[in-house]
Amino acid sequence: MTDPVRVMIVDDHAMVAEGIEALLETYEDINVIATISNGRDAIEQADTLRPDVVLLDLNMPGVTGLSATEMILERQPEMRILILSMHDSPEYISTALSHGARGYILKDVPSDEIKIAIDRVMAGEEYLCTGAKSSLAPKIADGREPLTSREQTILLELAQGKSNRDVAEVLEISIHTVETHRKNIKRKLGISSTAGLTRYALEHGVLQGTGRL
Repeated sequence: MTDPVRVMIVDDHAMVAEGIEALLETYEDINVIATISNGRDAIEQADTLRPDVVLLDLNMPGVTGLSATEMILERQPEMRILILSMHDSPEYISTALSHGARGYILKDVPSDEIKIAIDRVMAGEEYLCTGAKSSLAPKIADGREPLTSREQTILLELAQGKSNRDVAEVLEISIHTVETHRKNIKRKLGISSTAGLTRYALEHGVLQGTGRL
């Protein structure tokens, strides 16, 4: 028998956190190891407790869910983060995914959908609840999710032949953050190689003004 999935819940609303914990504790294959009320403590406890999955609220005082996501993944890149939020705007959803979250769940979903999301990300997949998918759909042009401004910046650097380390130094971010953005860029554009990224940048004018054209 496999070990239960270790889950950490992060939400500044105690009733929400307690409700999710009570739900998940009904499943034998899930073990809620902590409930945290703010992003700063979440970063520290993720280091200490090493959960398999973090259920993370987006809007919290102090360190936001987005910042916590990025900082946790810089230290523990294998950790799976699921954003749990009341916000269904496409900007929130696409930004959360670009920061490395494995999925996005709206707080009004049926309770069993949280369990489904955990199972999916533990299987190596991404998960968007139905409401999040519907909200994101209008932002997708030509069947592709648009790049964020940060991803466009990183695409420009990569298309000039720079390595992940080079880009990290230029933008003063971690190599892991560059790798995460690079993965998201390839996923969004449906491109599997660096040569493909360069070709896309040339065809779409991304490299204009860089001295490469």
